[in-house]
Amino acid sequence: MRNIERLAAHAASLGVPLRPHLKTGKSVEVARRMLPGGTGPAMVSTLAEAEVFAAAGIRDITYGVGIALNKLNRVLDLHRAGCRLTVLVDSAPQARAVADASARAGIAIPALIEIDSDGHRSGLVPDDPEIIEIGRILQDGGAELAGVLCHAGQSYGAVGRAAQAKFAEVERTALVAAAEALRGAGLPCPVVSAGSTPTAHAATDLTGVTELRAGVYVFFDLVMAGIGACAVDDIALSVLTTVIGHQPARGSIMVDAGWMAMSRDRGTAAQEVDQGYGLVCDEAGRPIPDLIVTQTSQEHGTIAARPSSDAAMPDLPIGTRLRILPNHACATASQHGEYHVIPKDGGPLMEWPRFGGW
Repeated sequence: MRNIERLAAHAASLGVPLRPHLKTGKSVEVARRMLPGGTGPAMVSTLAEAEVFAAAGIRDITYGVGIALNKLNRVLDLHRAGCRLTVLVDSAPQARAVADASARAGIAIPALIEIDSDGHRSGLVPDDPEIIEIGRILQDGGAELAGVLCHAGQSYGAVGRAAQAKFAEVERTALVAAAEALRGAGLPCPVVSAGSTPTAHAATDLTGVTELRAGVYVFFDLVMAGIGACAVDDIALSVLTTVIGHQPARGSIMVDAGWMAMSRDRGTAAQEVDQGYGLVCDEAGRPIPDLIVTQTSQEHGTIAARPSSDAAMPDLPIGTRLRILPNHACATASQHGEYHVIPKDGGPLMEWPRFGGW
């Protein structure tokens, strides 16, 4: 809740509405905490998420992956059920398919044009003439040109708040330029959507931006801590595991959480501090100095001191329960079917189901 409240307050201080990304939690209960109004705005990464959250009453959703043409019937079904689902495009063929599907169904599917600010993944650079072409195809073909969207994914490699703030400004500048190009061509651009967890927290000026997005901030993880987007104490997701054996000659301890529980994500391997497959904490969540998950097999985890450390191995008898903080909260959470949630004000654990699929 502290993570949720912090970003909500920051967005409010910048005068921009927040559109939380629900992909990390994939849970209606988590979504309800992230969306105080209950109905949105929200963002998702799969149509399965859109369908589950729409059924739970969320009515304003952006699907943040370039639309696959075979999924347009599901998009239309969500609109018929009362959910305004906005799709993402970055090519003329996608735009034509969205426009054609809209015209056939008599439903103007809203679409955002994805803008590339940093060469991270997909989208069009702000001065690409195809942006205007796509805008005209959507607007004239029966769809709705909703605006532009950018995800500054390279910010995940930016260490420190100052570096992340620079990415936030690069992202904002690219979006505003693309929006001005559309408007200059006589096309509408009501939505100018920016965001990633690092840039959302670091942004200081969002002039021209109409909404801010972020997702993993709800839990945070070691990758985010490694770049200074959060502190280790902000990480709100852990995997509870149990000591099942010792290998004194190897200086290691075995636990019953392998890559099926933690995921194979090694996102901190390229960072200054490599956290292996996760940082080891005691059952109360306090990190044990320099103790990490160094290796995993399917259901076994090997715990040992960080290779660069000369720390002595702690006494952890068989049966000791430990918590592992994950490299990537989205990937680790996806391995499990529910959350065991500690109430903010104390009391017994709550169980919140989560879902997967596409």
